[in-house]
Amino acid sequence: MVRPREFDEDQALNAAMQIFWEKGFEATSLSDLTSKMGIQRPSIYAAFGDKKQLFEAALRKYTQSHAAFVRSRLQSNSSVKEAFYNFFGGIVAEEYEDGPNRGCFCINTMVELAPHDEKFEILTREHQMYLSAVFQETLERGIRSGELEASMDARALAHTMVSLLIGITVMMKSRPARSFVDQAVATLLILLDGK
Repeated sequence: MVRPREFDEDQALNAAMQIFWEKGFEATSLSDLTSKMGIQRPSIYAAFGDKKQLFEAALRKYTQSHAAFVRSRLQSNSSVKEAFYNFFGGIVAEEYEDGPNRGCFCINTMVELAPHDEKFEILTREHQMYLSAVFQETLERGIRSGELEASMDARALAHTMVSLLIGITVMMKSRPARSFVDQAVATLLILLDGK
């Protein structure tokens, strides 16, 4: 008879996600994981597999949560322009708050693992494409409502926005001048105006 797990798998996975997000895959040790997750190695292996499988599960949890957050944030405002301004402006503001600058777990993975591991290349690219689809969907809503120009290429602009999001998130690791990043967001608004 299989014994029931004596820990909350979702809580343990969330704890693993937090430590991987903070330290990355390579720098996170099994001791870090057991300490943060509050379970022993055999339990980690039994529930999640090896370290890489646990990392993959944590990344998938993050991308699902992040995708829902982005969609919700963009749908929370009837004005598409304001929705994008608040979304990008919020990311910039959060990154300048005091505390550790962890960036985006998915983008961190894209930088650390995707160049060397096809599975993580695919997983991070899928998330980029999902974000692009959400951005495009939001832009098309603005075109239909008349807020955005009918001639706007929503697909191309959505791809540009994903590139801007990745660029800003990576650049924030070095804490550039706030005006530098604010200007990038302001330029995005000019693109939304179709000028």
